[in-house]
Amino acid sequence: MSIEEIVSNARTYYRTGATRSYSFRMTQLNLLEDAIKKNEKKLMDALRADLNKSAYESYITEIGIVLEEIRYHKKHLKSWMKSKCISNRLSHFPAVGYRVNEPFGVVLIVSPWNYPINLTFEALVGAISAGNCAVIKPSAYSEKTSHAIKEIIEETFAPEYICVVEGGRAENQALFNQKFDYIFFTGSVNVGKTVMEAASKHLTPVTLELGGKSPVIVDKTADIRVAAKRLVFGKTLNAGQTCIAPDYLLIHESVRDEFIEEFKKAVDKAFPSGNFEEMPTIINEKHFNRLSNLLTQGKIAVGGNTDSTHRFIEPSVLTDVNPNDEIMTDEIFGPILPVITYKSLHECIEFITNRPRPLAFYVFTRDKRVVHKLFNSCSFGGGCVNDVIMHITSPTLPFGGVGNSGMGSYHGKKSFDTFTHARSVLVNNFSLEAPLRYHPYTDKKMKIMKRYFGNES
Repeated sequence: MSIEEIVSNARTYYRTGATRSYSFRMTQLNLLEDAIKKNEKKLMDALRADLNKSAYESYITEIGIVLEEIRYHKKHLKSWMKSKCISNRLSHFPAVGYRVNEPFGVVLIVSPWNYPINLTFEALVGAISAGNCAVIKPSAYSEKTSHAIKEIIEETFAPEYICVVEGGRAENQALFNQKFDYIFFTGSVNVGKTVMEAASKHLTPVTLELGGKSPVIVDKTADIRVAAKRLVFGKTLNAGQTCIAPDYLLIHESVRDEFIEEFKKAVDKAFPSGNFEEMPTIINEKHFNRLSNLLTQGKIAVGGNTDSTHRFIEPSVLTDVNPNDEIMTDEIFGPILPVITYKSLHECIEFITNRPRPLAFYVFTRDKRVVHKLFNSCSFGGGCVNDVIMHITSPTLPFGGVGNSGMGSYHGKKSFDTFTHARSVLVNNFSLEAPLRYHPYTDKKMKIMKRYFGNES
């Protein structure tokens, strides 16, 4: 079936109104939940093949998060779907205002390779809850997982309701040429620009979940041992191939050496005897070579070892990096942490605000004034104080970027809102008339209206 036929069939099915009811949406959420549970091992095996993700990491970062999202939607969907009465101005009496939630229609979900299950299904949950039909385009890089997703979707849903298109750039471009009612894209900044350009031809609204260089600040009041331990977690999770991974570290000069020592201890504890078998690998040779080159752009203080046979990069810390080198200008997307020291907080603020706005922002400190100063000076999508990455795991915290790191957000209620058009409706009756709005417009009417709007001279 061609891509044109897939989109046309989805639009025809959507127009039947079948996807709109609460019972239908709940049924589909239940089907998705059951399918993921039933195919848990299949998904884990695919993630192991593509990224060498362990079963544990696959569950806590992908499968478990999706199941929690589904449960959250099932719990709240009925209340989210309800029309909401909105109070009106006195001039509208006796009319009543409502906000009525309407599905967008046929939506396109384009997901990346780094968290292929999480970032495909979390968006799909929102599309289902909001009553849409969906076409899904997973990444060609995570080939085994993308195919597993396709098989699960085909076994679970009617093709005119939810369909998966596999392939690479040609299929992406063919999909972008179609008219969708909404596009949800997760991926790189460069491809995000292409998506937005294509969407503009049809005036299609978009959510872009991109990335960027997410900074970490560790000041001299922080618990250095805990900070190092949590940054090792953030840099080794999925081998640093995470859009909100801590990208680079700005650390007070007085605690840099202590941090490096604690980082090394944390790596040794996480991977005893240098056994990195359970650490994910780099997705492909192209990215492995890119990351290997980045290791030469500074002095290696921790790690630095690589294995091209298994596309493995050891968790590494670099010092003496040049702020103008590639490692400090492009998103790293790997287990390498460049470290730059600072003397005053103002230096950090200048460094961060002179660069594109990041998707995530992390600060380790015991000083609330530092947090207040940074958060009121730096723009970013979301972040943590004294932690990394964990803000993305909560369905009650919307997730999204700003500026170069994206637009729009999702998770929990925000996912439902993202795939929903909240239309405003005014319901009037025939019982009363307001002569002030009708011709002829007289000076007397003008005086009355100025008094009403609080503009009487």
